[in-house]
Amino acid sequence: MAPDAVRARPPSIIKDKDAGTVVEAFDVLSDLSGEPRTDDVSHATLTAEEERRVWQKIDMRLIPISTALYLVSYVDRGNIGNAKLQGLVTQLDMTGNRYNIALVRNVNVIVLLLKKCRPSRWIPGLALAWGIVEMAMGLVKTYPQFIGARICLGVTEAGLSPGIYYLLSLWYPRHMLSWRFGLFSSGATFAGAFSGLLAYGISFMSGTAGLLGWSWIFIIEGLLTIAVSIVAFITFVDLPETASFLTPKEREYVIDRLKDDNCSVGEEGSFRWRQIPEAVFDWKIVSGAFIDLSNAAPGYGVGLFLPFGYSAAISQLLSVPPYAIATAISIIGSHYSDRIRMRSPFIIAGLCVAFVGFGINISDASIGVKYFGLYLAVVGTFAGTPLIIAWMGNNAVGHYKRGVGIAMQLMFGNIAGIISSNVYRTEDAPRYIHGHIAEMGMLSMGLIVVPITAVIYARMNARRDAAQHEVEENSPSAPYTDEELKRMGDRAPGFRYTL
Repeated sequence: MAPDAVRARPPSIIKDKDAGTVVEAFDVLSDLSGEPRTDDVSHATLTAEEERRVWQKIDMRLIPISTALYLVSYVDRGNIGNAKLQGLVTQLDMTGNRYNIALVRNVNVIVLLLKKCRPSRWIPGLALAWGIVEMAMGLVKTYPQFIGARICLGVTEAGLSPGIYYLLSLWYPRHMLSWRFGLFSSGATFAGAFSGLLAYGISFMSGTAGLLGWSWIFIIEGLLTIAVSIVAFITFVDLPETASFLTPKEREYVIDRLKDDNCSVGEEGSFRWRQIPEAVFDWKIVSGAFIDLSNAAPGYGVGLFLPFGYSAAISQLLSVPPYAIATAISIIGSHYSDRIRMRSPFIIAGLCVAFVGFGINISDASIGVKYFGLYLAVVGTFAGTPLIIAWMGNNAVGHYKRGVGIAMQLMFGNIAGIISSNVYRTEDAPRYIHGHIAEMGMLSMGLIVVPITAVIYARMNARRDAAQHEVEENSPSAPYTDEELKRMGDRAPGFRYTL
């Protein structure tokens, strides 16, 4: 047996029903709280105050610029709704279902290139490309030209959100992720408020240089994206191993912390082709993808059934408060989710709140009551987004397996956008009964899948705990090697799923 297979405690044999075999392993040493480690494995040691400063330094280099990129991304993908209110449909003759077709986005996501390319060049480069395309959308004169520009926008923008989610998972331990995901995805939530205000201001430029308000919305917001991408080229960072803003001791601490996050031997970091089918056909990742689909479809839908009978300008202003409140609730919920190390209760709560919101809007209630329902729908769907991504990421071990899982999950989220854009038909206005029923069906699917997934995780954890207790009494002598444990990933007997 290789010397490096020996760890801090005697080896154990565990009956792991998830792996479908009797596996030999060590009792895994894991500390996910962020406190200084006390085991006898060699690690870079920092005081509690030094650890806090390290994570603050990482936060300041990653979170603000990631959030800004996500904000302009969501502004750009959602501004077609504001453009619709400023003459887009009339000028480009979007009759029948032509507007719904224009809402469809490319669902391609390329996340595995992130570790092969430099994130500090790849992600800002995507932002620069879609900013240029966004500006071009404001200059088109015909419907086919607009559709072509929308396809190019989908191709260039599709890699951003899975790329950043994946990058953050390579920087933070799994029970420090939800709050960071919440801060990052707050850019999308806040975009709902910011986009409405920005579109309201830009609407006064209608007629300038012979262009209507919808053209200026695309041009100005494209310029904003280009400006943010330039800042990202200057400030964005790559992976922990090459982080020049950390001292050598701090880099060693972060790398050790990530290695011990899932088990004492770390996780598989090199690419193998088998990792793709392992991820695609893993029931946990498939479950996470359908959960994201159930939440993302209503999230897209809430922007499609305004204006509640008000003018374009008033409708844009009315969309601001719900998204502003959803931003705050999303960050608070993500913080407490990390604190108690649970995801499913918060996700279920968000789905229930959104279900009530859509239920109110499908009724024949007054406009004021329906506006309150809009608050519930926005808060419920957007508060759950970072938790759903974090939950799947927490339970998928292996750099590339997690990358494929995040890409697959967000691809399902993009498919949700296609679904929503086609169930809210213009002929169903103003009540959009068919659209609301479809979204409530999606939420119902999530309310079924989330509890089932959480119960299965809990039972798997209980089986592994019982097996661990049994082997501690028997203490056999043949452990797995480090490489075998890495390859097992989340199927390793010492791994425990986040509920």
